[in-house]
Amino acid sequence: MSGHTDKDSILEFFAIAANKHDFSLDISLNLKGAVVTGTMISATEYFSSLSEAFEEGSEVAQKVSEELSGAGEAVEENQPSEANFIHLKNAKIYCGDSKPTPSKGKILWRGKLSEIDGFFLGKISESKSK
Repeated sequence: MSGHTDKDSILEFFAIAANKHDFSLDISLNLKGAVVTGTMISATEYFSSLSEAFEEGSEVAQKVSEELSGAGEAVEENQPSEANFIHLKNAKIYCGDSKPTPSKGKILWRGKLSEIDGFFLGKISESKSK
């Protein structure tokens, strides 16, 4: 069975809109029993943000940063009319009723559209209990 036939066409439409028009959207994804929640971003923004994480490091880290930056530019130039991945920033992953992983920090997340079981708009926010 081809991976192209079993991805949600609406979710793919959102991912293409994010990639082509820098459209951003708070979204929560159901994935094999877990929920991934965050803000959808373009592949270009994903690779750009990811490359920044390596900029200040060793020579190897800087090389990784350049490669990631190049990957982002390649995505931007090609602007494919389909999407196979979805990218989120400020992502949190919930498994059951436990606290999300990670609970702190600005996390970038990339997932295969063909592996997502469902979605809803909006992101899950924790109640701030003291």
